[in-house]
Amino acid sequence: MNKTHLEHAAYALLIQLALGLTTDNWWLGAAAAIGFFLGREHAQREYQIGNPATLKGYEAFDFWRWSTDAKLDLLIPILATVSLALVITYWSYI
Repeated sequence: MNKTHLEHAAYALLIQLALGLTTDNWWLGAAAAIGFFLGREHAQREYQIGNPATLKGYEAFDFWRWSTDAKLDLLIPILATVSLALVITYWSYI
C-alpha cells in the first residue's frame, strides 16, 4: 500500500461526504465515488493497453490483468466508502 491508495480513499470519502450531506443518502455517495474510481482505473488501463479508440469495450475491464497497484487504487476507496455507509446506516437505526 502506498500514499496514492490513501489519497484515493480520502477523495472518495470527500465525494461521499458531499453527496451524503446534501441528499442524506450515504449509499448514493459511496456509489458515486466507486463509479468515479472505477472509471478512472478503466481509463488508465485503456491507455496502458494501447489506443483506446481501437479497443473493444470490455478489454480494459479485465480485472485479472490489472496491476496490483490499480486493483488497490479501486479496492481501498470501495472499502472506505462502504465502511462509512455501513457505520452511518447502523447509527441511524440505533
